[in-house]
Amino acid sequence: MTAQSLPTRSQTSIALAPDPSLDPILELTSAGMAAVNAVILDRMRSDIPLIPQLAGHLISGGGKRMRPVLTIAAAELVGYTGTAQYALAAAVEFIHTATLLHDDVVDGSDLRRGKAAANIIFGNPATVLVGDYLFSRSFELMVEAGSLRVLDILSRASSIIAEGEVDQLTAQRKVETTEDHYLSIISAKTAALFAAACRISAVVAGCDADQEQALDAYGRYLGVAFQLVDDAIDYDSEAAEMGKGKGDDFRDGKMTLPVILAFAVGDAEEQQFWRDAIAGFRTEDEDLTHAIAIIARHGTVEITRQRASEYAQKAIAALSVFPAGPMRAAMEEAALFAVARRY
Repeated sequence: MTAQSLPTRSQTSIALAPDPSLDPILELTSAGMAAVNAVILDRMRSDIPLIPQLAGHLISGGGKRMRPVLTIAAAELVGYTGTAQYALAAAVEFIHTATLLHDDVVDGSDLRRGKAAANIIFGNPATVLVGDYLFSRSFELMVEAGSLRVLDILSRASSIIAEGEVDQLTAQRKVETTEDHYLSIISAKTAALFAAACRISAVVAGCDADQEQALDAYGRYLGVAFQLVDDAIDYDSEAAEMGKGKGDDFRDGKMTLPVILAFAVGDAEEQQFWRDAIAGFRTEDEDLTHAIAIIARHGTVEITRQRASEYAQKAIAALSVFPAGPMRAAMEEAALFAVARRY
């Protein structure tokens, strides 16, 4: 099997707009996000000083808060005029932040968003416990929304995320991981919260089933595209651009799509290299350089981005049930940005 026989599916890829940006969606949601940030700051308060200190280290760390932005964007897209979305967007951010804190402990990460990870500064026990605190705060906010369906959607998403993380852990250092298994992992650990973040706005707005499902689909496809590009970047970008150490996935023995595809078409020598590297026996800088060279030889970063492009196209198509307008256009451009980004 040659590199040329890899299924690129490029025929269905979308043509990226020149320099797609998050600026439109960030500008249109700026007022709503100011209200969300006020809720976040209020609910991070505690008589235990370490809790707001540690949580604030990550929450104020420069991320774009894409998931709560999607909650606000979806609410505005459907014309919701209430205020429930602000607390719910904060709940979404707390869930996400809690998972990041736990992930950094599990992965032993040194960097998060370009600075020292919380577990490096505060230690693993404090990081895990503050993550638990944020989960608790998120459920308080869900209950206050007064919607059993919202509570069901977000609590179910939280359990799916946890299942995805455990699934990823059990698949770690297993070179036989398939593309389908990999996609099921990222659908759980990343796309589930994207989908829930969008869907809950349709629920509180009282939208019909078609609109609710469309927002769920948009978030889910966008989440998969986002994670595919994240995994491509690990073999395609400098650490300064990503805000994390280049090759983290490689050293952690994670079978992401660029590696899965390269292993599938590699010769015997390359496949043995991957077996040794994923098992943890070849993780030095020169081994990472060799891994990147193999991936470049077979073009699997580009193929991974093509896969992401397909999911972005599906996300954009899902929005077709809504009238054209600035918010819909901004959400469409956000999907294009997810594929085009280099960080």
